Amino acid sequence: MNETTPKLILFCGKPASGKSTLAKKLGQAERTVVVAEDEWLAALFGDELVAISDYVRCSKKLYDIMGPHIASLLRAGTSVVLDFPANTPNARAWIGGVARSAGVVGELHYFDLPDEICKARLRERNQAGQHPFHLSEEQFDRISSHFSAPTDEEGFLIVLHRPG
Repeated sequence: MNETTPKLILFCGKPASGKSTLAKKLGQAERTVVVAEDEWLAALFGDELVAISDYVRCSKKLYDIMGPHIASLLRAGTSVVLDFPANTPNARAWIGGVARSAGVVGELHYFDLPDEICKARLRERNQAGQHPFHLSEEQFDRISSHFSAPTDEEGFLIVLHRPG
């Protein structure tokens, strides 16, 4: 890719693994916008989000409207840092479809961190109160049980992040 080719940057990792922190940093590049699922969900459906089933229902609505919008941003030459969790094959298939429709390859940042590190960060994040959603360790475990690591066959350029 050259400097004028837009990128679709996405993230895969368990809660509190560092996805949004890196998204904010990468979003500072020129001709780049960050589209953050948590911010949109909190603004549009905050009062409705109590259970994981609420998240599934509301995020589907968000995906339906954001997919074409993200593709149009990419086609217009704007890079998109998509701070949506690409944590399952289905989520990555949706994002891959958006990338293909815009003629770009997705750059997938995969955070491979142990649960203990993520849970420690989660406790700090909850105490700081700066995240739109408070997540308990029980909710972390339920959400993480659906996590599936990305594979090369999914067609993304994978950038691996491990603690070190």
